[in-house]
Amino acid sequence: MTRPYAEVIGDPIAQSKSPAIHNFWLGKLGIAAEYRACHVRPEELADYLAARRADRDWRGCNVTMPHKQAVMPLIDRIEVPADQIGAVNTITPGSGGGLAGTNTDASGFLEPLGRDLEKAHYFRMARILGTGGAARAIIAALAGHGFTLVVAGRDPGKARALLDELAPMGEHHAIDLAHFADPTDFPFDDREGCLDLVINASSLGMTGQPPLAFDWSHAPPSAIAYDIVTAPLDTPFLQDARARGHRTIDGLSMLIGQAAVAFERFFGEAPPREHDAELRAILTPDRGPGQAA
Repeated sequence: MTRPYAEVIGDPIAQSKSPAIHNFWLGKLGIAAEYRACHVRPEELADYLAARRADRDWRGCNVTMPHKQAVMPLIDRIEVPADQIGAVNTITPGSGGGLAGTNTDASGFLEPLGRDLEKAHYFRMARILGTGGAARAIIAALAGHGFTLVVAGRDPGKARALLDELAPMGEHHAIDLAHFADPTDFPFDDREGCLDLVINASSLGMTGQPPLAFDWSHAPPSAIAYDIVTAPLDTPFLQDARARGHRTIDGLSMLIGQAAVAFERFFGEAPPREHDAELRAILTPDRGPGQAA
């Protein structure tokens, strides 16, 4: 007997933690369904979606690299906020065989910042390092919460284009990523009552990738370090930030947050977030004590 299922698609896909997250929640809730990982190459994307349209057990899929933009012309409806972000990370079947695409990355990214965003600030600034698909969601999310943005990429022209597209209002800045590699003696003024973020929205620092070169003299002492990389979870970027006394947020925070929104769309129930600590322990069995989340 078959049972309902959802899945995550990408190329590659073996590294994905999404099956562990969703199957943990399905088990806790006693839902007779499963969540899988499916390796889909770019040339297979159209055939994959065509096959799933006809599968009554399929409840949808999460979309990861490199398909977040490529899927958009292949589905029937692009929902808020995916239409603004210009990338889809969650697809669900609709009535009549249609497919709807949305983006849960923005809400997942903002989730661990919820208490900070509830407060009033004199000024909010975010330094976003990276210009890929995740950066699109982060730029759109933070622009909507009153941040002045500095987007840094190896191609500053691409960074400028993202800002012009996703955050056309406000005095935002595009800069070469290399600018942040060397120390600075910039005298930061009194930042009390301000909210500053430094976000690694790139794959730099990920296992198998070059490290992210960021000197923390470029950030005020109260800045929050946020790294979306999940392998390794405790990146050198976060380690350096903690050594300088900064609060840190790791990549699991965004991953679990965006998965929670998708889970409810797939299976019709909110995930049991009271078990987040147990879920984190399952996802990071070798993580040492004292590493901030």
